[in-house]
Amino acid sequence: MRFHMKSGSEDNDIVATATAEHIRKFVFSSGSPAERLEIKIPELLQGAYSFYTWPCAPVLAHFLWERRQTLAGKRILELGSGTALPGILAAKCRAQVVLTDNCILPKSLAHIRKSCLANQLQPGVDIDVVGLSWGLLLNSVFRLPPLDLIIAADCFYDPSVFEDIVVTVAFLLERNAGAKFIFTYQERSADWSIEALLKKWKLQALPISMDDIGKESGVDLLEFMGGHTIHLLEITRAENGGTINSI
Repeated sequence: MRFHMKSGSEDNDIVATATAEHIRKFVFSSGSPAERLEIKIPELLQGAYSFYTWPCAPVLAHFLWERRQTLAGKRILELGSGTALPGILAAKCRAQVVLTDNCILPKSLAHIRKSCLANQLQPGVDIDVVGLSWGLLLNSVFRLPPLDLIIAADCFYDPSVFEDIVVTVAFLLERNAGAKFIFTYQERSADWSIEALLKKWKLQALPISMDDIGKESGVDLLEFMGGHTIHLLEITRAENGGTINSI
């Protein structure tokens, strides 16, 4: 797995601080000069997986940005938020956002809060940060508010957690009629698939075209991908034995 640190655009760069932490800037814009959003993400270069902004996150963030007019008032939960770029972007676009990560990793949750504060979002006021455990229906899951959309960037990184994620998503979709799970997925092995799990938990997956993502902001997604193959998919509850596509 490779971490693409530096994009070709000066708008998406990394600013060093006095420690091993860096602040990575992501800029989202449109044809109108008035529509420009800069998000600052703290990253720990010697930290664990959740302290980096991996290639899937900016891809999902640009997808959301290009639908920003529909985000206002939407109730969105991000699974495995990590540095929380997509969720923070949604909150800056006036969505009601809950950021989540593993409840037994307090440093990861603290880092999410740090990312929020770096973007003038006060946890517990402007945005919520909650600890969850995939596959375990603990009290924190039942206390979640109603949801319109669930998002995730690169959660399917290890086959050992695939079913835990799918179980959690299936539960949330069942509790929130009409909700969708939209996520980016980095292809790491042709042998990895969640097709059987989707069928088992009565879910269906459909690919979303990525052809135009980033064009409005004038960015080349290939720079973010860093040579990786990334897919964008939507999962919903399967109705009447709907078609299931594998990933």
